Amino acid sequence: MLAEFKVVNFGLMEEVTLTFTKGLTVFSGETGAGKSMLIDALGVLLGGRANADFIRHGADQARIEGVFSDIPSPVLARLEKEGYDYEEGLLFLYRELNSSGRNICRVQGRTIPLNIYRGLCEGLVDIHGQMEHLSLFRAENHRDLLDSLGGSAQQELVKQVSSAARQYKSLRQREHRLTRSSAERKQKEDFLRFQIEEIDQVDPLPGEEDSLEQEKQRLSNAERIMSLLAGIYADLYDSTSNTLAVYDLLGRSLKAAQELARLDPGSQHFVGLAESLYFMAEDMAGQIRSYRENLEFDPGKLDQIEERQGQLYRLRKYGSTLKDVLNTREKLYLELQNITELDQQAGILRAEIEEAEQNYWKQARILSSKRQEQAARLESDWLEQLADLGLEQSQVEVRLRELAEPAEGGAEEIEFYFSANPGEPLKPLAKVASGGEMSRLMLALKTLLAQAEKVDTFIFDEVDSGVGGRTIQKVAEKLAHISESKQVLCITHNAAVAAHSREHFGIFKETDGQRTYTKVQHLEGEERIEELARMLGGGPAEITRKHARELWQVAQRK
Repeated sequence: MLAEFKVVNFGLMEEVTLTFTKGLTVFSGETGAGKSMLIDALGVLLGGRANADFIRHGADQARIEGVFSDIPSPVLARLEKEGYDYEEGLLFLYRELNSSGRNICRVQGRTIPLNIYRGLCEGLVDIHGQMEHLSLFRAENHRDLLDSLGGSAQQELVKQVSSAARQYKSLRQREHRLTRSSAERKQKEDFLRFQIEEIDQVDPLPGEEDSLEQEKQRLSNAERIMSLLAGIYADLYDSTSNTLAVYDLLGRSLKAAQELARLDPGSQHFVGLAESLYFMAEDMAGQIRSYRENLEFDPGKLDQIEERQGQLYRLRKYGSTLKDVLNTREKLYLELQNITELDQQAGILRAEIEEAEQNYWKQARILSSKRQEQAARLESDWLEQLADLGLEQSQVEVRLRELAEPAEGGAEEIEFYFSANPGEPLKPLAKVASGGEMSRLMLALKTLLAQAEKVDTFIFDEVDSGVGGRTIQKVAEKLAHISESKQVLCITHNAAVAAHSREHFGIFKETDGQRTYTKVQHLEGEERIEELARMLGGGPAEITRKHARELWQVAQRK
């Protein structure tokens, strides 16, 4: 419930502070006095669009503040989730507009971004101006209006049905992508097989390039290698008539070291060194001989190595090294496996789609059944309310058109049809309802929805527009009825509506010769009678005043 409302430098309002209670509160005043400006200010406070044009001429900023009590549970849940304390049972909202374009939003004194602020304010107030009647023209709103009759339980069911529809659509989209890419997958599969086969035909081994290069180098230098081996062996082991080999020289040195040791025992260690060198030379000569004898220099093998190197080089497109090539081959194989397994995946996906569709229709049929019941009840109750508002001959029908595919929101589209006159065919509201009829249709519907809706504050901006005669009395009574369970703020030009209110505020303009101000005055006692008389208009003042007093007394007794 809106408990307090303060506006500073907004439009023609320099400073207006209002305190509200439950029940029906009306605002009245001459045309152009600024009644709708209050609604605009409240809309801004609740996160609506704002711009510098709202700031009073000559001021740098405008401020709107509101204090709410008895917060609806959905709003309270959002506040708690965002970490805002519910201070002393009150919610404090603040919105500041600056001529620089900078706007400030505060909740419980804490500054927050507008998008979060707007979300926290949702559900506090339900504003119905003359333009809001157009929501009844839009068929896409009718399903939500019908579901609101089912309360939170049905709205939760709608969420579940919508979630099931999204799951089904997501799976169908995956299936569509799978089917659409079938030809592409086939082409990709063939290419992957070609690449893997190309690598497998070469069958590279890790490190093979280095060993081939070494072998190539050896074969390319075969003559020089044999020459070097022969020279080393000759130097080590083959003595000639002119020179002794290393082996022979070391043997002579060994004998000399042995004789030295006999003569000088302190030189015994030289014998060990000489022996070591002697046997090492012998061993090296044996290894050289064996290595030379086992060497094969096949001229044709060099061609084979060069051909193999060419094969390996052509695999460089798959990696700079053979290790990289083999890693690429593994990746290609895994990708090929994924593609070849898609047919199996398609079968699993089809089973998931069928399960998701069955789950959707199971929940959607429950929702449809509830909607059928509510549609029948709404038709009956709505006609009863319209009869009270002077549309006794009208007809209302809630039509449900089944959908063939799962859809968010349920398995049917819903549209309200209306006929104001007997014998005339039912047509969509937008094609048959006049402005006055639309006001009464909306008011009758809101009367039915008042108990189901969580919002505690309803605002009606000239809901009585286009309504007169005896019907206006029924409009007033409907507003009073809604106010029994909700806080209702109503801007009106009609005395009958104003007479049924618990609180009455008069809105008027005042000029000091230089500036114009919009003032809001709480009317009590004779002030209310005077304002009702002004609203009645026409005839001698005393008679009009008497009529106003009687109207007020009768309304208050009711």
